[in-house]
Amino acid sequence: MCVQGVSIEKLGSDCLSATDLYHTVTPTSIQVYQDVPEGQQREDVVGRPVMHLSALKQATGEAVYCDDIPLYENELYVALVTSSKAHARILSIDKSEAERMPGVVACVFAEDIPGSNATGPAVLDETVLAHDKVTCVGHIIGAVVADSQVHAQRAARAVNITYQDITPLIITIQDAIAAQSFYQPIRTLHRGALEEGFQMADHILEGEVHVGGQEHFYLESQVTLAVPRGEDGEMELFVSTQSTAKTQSLVAMALGVPANRVVVRVKRMGGGFGGKESRSTILSTVVAVCAQKLQRPVRCMLDRDEDMVVTGGRHPFYAKYKVGFQKSGKVLALDVNYYSNAGNSMDLSLSIMERALFHMENSYFIPHIRGRGFLCKTHLPSNTAFRGFGGPQGMMCTESWMNDVALELGLPAEQVRRVNLYQQGQQTPYNQVLDQPTLDRCWTECLKRSNYHQRLTALHQYNRQNRWTKRGLAIIPTKFGISFTALFLNQAGALVHIYTDGSVLLTHGGTEMGQGLHTKMVQVASRVLGVTSSKVHVSETSTSTVPNTSPTAASASSDLNGAANACEILRKRLEPYRTQNPKGSWEDWVKAAYFNRVNLSANGFYKTPDLGYDFETNSGRPFNYFSYGVACSEVEVDCLTGSHKNLHTTIVMDVGHSLNPAIDIGQVEGGFLQGLGLFTLEELRYSPQGLLYSRGPGTYKIPSFGDIPSQLVVSLLRDAPNDKAIYSSKAVGEPPLFLAASVFFALKDAVVRSRVQTGLSGPCRLDSPATPERIRLACQDRFTALVGPPTSVSLGVGVGV
Repeated sequence: MCVQGVSIEKLGSDCLSATDLYHTVTPTSIQVYQDVPEGQQREDVVGRPVMHLSALKQATGEAVYCDDIPLYENELYVALVTSSKAHARILSIDKSEAERMPGVVACVFAEDIPGSNATGPAVLDETVLAHDKVTCVGHIIGAVVADSQVHAQRAARAVNITYQDITPLIITIQDAIAAQSFYQPIRTLHRGALEEGFQMADHILEGEVHVGGQEHFYLESQVTLAVPRGEDGEMELFVSTQSTAKTQSLVAMALGVPANRVVVRVKRMGGGFGGKESRSTILSTVVAVCAQKLQRPVRCMLDRDEDMVVTGGRHPFYAKYKVGFQKSGKVLALDVNYYSNAGNSMDLSLSIMERALFHMENSYFIPHIRGRGFLCKTHLPSNTAFRGFGGPQGMMCTESWMNDVALELGLPAEQVRRVNLYQQGQQTPYNQVLDQPTLDRCWTECLKRSNYHQRLTALHQYNRQNRWTKRGLAIIPTKFGISFTALFLNQAGALVHIYTDGSVLLTHGGTEMGQGLHTKMVQVASRVLGVTSSKVHVSETSTSTVPNTSPTAASASSDLNGAANACEILRKRLEPYRTQNPKGSWEDWVKAAYFNRVNLSANGFYKTPDLGYDFETNSGRPFNYFSYGVACSEVEVDCLTGSHKNLHTTIVMDVGHSLNPAIDIGQVEGGFLQGLGLFTLEELRYSPQGLLYSRGPGTYKIPSFGDIPSQLVVSLLRDAPNDKAIYSSKAVGEPPLFLAASVFFALKDAVVRSRVQTGLSGPCRLDSPATPERIRLACQDRFTALVGPPTSVSLGVGVGV
């Protein structure tokens, strides 16, 4: 073909896809769950798809969140003064200009703290307010209190701080490894004879993988309202926190008062995801100190950019592995070192690394295995709990080498994964025997529901016909241990009052962050007491009603709080009155008990039995049980740009006998989408000096409607009762998140198929998140050769690893 003397090669049919407009088809979804048993009374709402109790209020804006509480008379606002340096000494603080600005009431610094300036959720290695040095950009140095948010923030920017830089400056995991900058201890989990396993292997493969961090991006940012009560150092705090007890204890320490003078109240949170398990305290302690100093109500709600700079997020991980395997794909030996970017304090990093080690084999039996976990001490804001708590990072490494084993052998990845799946009675690396694993059932059902083999056939045909778009397919399992790995946290309390009109006030130790915990607890109380759910009300979570609560975390809150037996106690107290008047109403029995001077208030308690694990001896049970799931995803990649479409995902999730299928499926869908962000979209970028560049929705991309797979099928596994939890249910909050790795490995499958047309085969590296840049460079063709090898994509400072 010739146009004005220029020769143009005719475009082949296999290249036409490169000219297509990229668009998303109308999405469809299917939700499949088990019906309630035949004969279950209509009033018994356990197992029914009951709507979230606050759904209508949340949708209409009537739901009251912390910052919706009306202003108190004489209330003031706090703005934080934070460090602009990652590692430096504080030489001087000049607050004179700030104090002269309109509306300013006070500037508060470390010398104003009446109690202890040492703080921290597990180890007291942090400061309420920095006084001599700073160890990250965003380190809180002081606070400005003014009559409005605008005045406070303007004055906070006017505080002038002089610094002297300190070396070394450690930002990335690679920096920490070079400087040997680690927190102690270095955890090791080892079982079997590692060297013997490698000697028996037909093949040995070594590699490495990065998993980037993640911002919590809860819709409601960190917020605290502190109200001094004027007597004996009493303080009431309204906080958006997952941990009322830890907030209470750390505020009391900072104020220099006993914990019984501090009341922490939580109505609901606008999301938490782990980001409000411990890091909420860095704000609540400062706000409480300001309120006590001035004896006036004080409030602070962080702007999104402030929140992202100050609070930290999911730990970035770097893993180096060596795996030995047979020609069949059966894995015999694994040696893996994990490195996490803990940041400038320990926070919960040790427990997070322990969970990563507990999940280093994901769903596969490996006879000989060793994992070591290193906590990198860096000059970034302390990273913290995030849905999955280290498990997704550990399992992502597992699936990376499992995928490369299949590529090395030239076998289908689905076949290699299936041959290694756990079976009944096999032991984990920490010597816990798997009892009734449902992995096989989930796997088989997922293959069937997704039409896996038909999709694979159609995929091959599509890829033969298209050069510059490729489709990929992957099926990925997950096994997630349920319990806090810290033994003492596996406890819960409840306080239930029955009033003479028959209404029930339920208080328990868990907090509501949108996950439907209060709804499930009302369902449980309704069944135990034998009343309609409309008679049961949950007002709030408060340290004045249920003390010493564990954080609402680890996916265990329904298990723990639901088993706190307050309603059982009350039912037994009312049983004589039911027996005496079988035709009477609930109100009749309650009034009869009251007039007979029966206590209609009860305190309940529960602790998970038979738990306790020792790393030194590799013995004991760290988990009460396991949740299982399998997901199959299909994607389409534009090999010229690296962008992709999520075409299809089928999820089969074992949640036991669901307490509430509507809420559980919502948790599966939400967890999956958050994992989709972690593995394919969300990228934290830091400067070499530790300054976060991506600090808002303009520079940090979370999943949106367009990222939902065009076809999404979620099925809850039927007939899978779990005798270890309330009403045979299973935890659901964290386990589904890792299933989004099926999208990541479908992307990698598409990349591999693209590379084949360039003459490349075998294992290839793709780090998480699989952004368009990484996908594009991993495809490798004559165009990428012009800009250098794919290793030119920096994963050091770029994602904060």
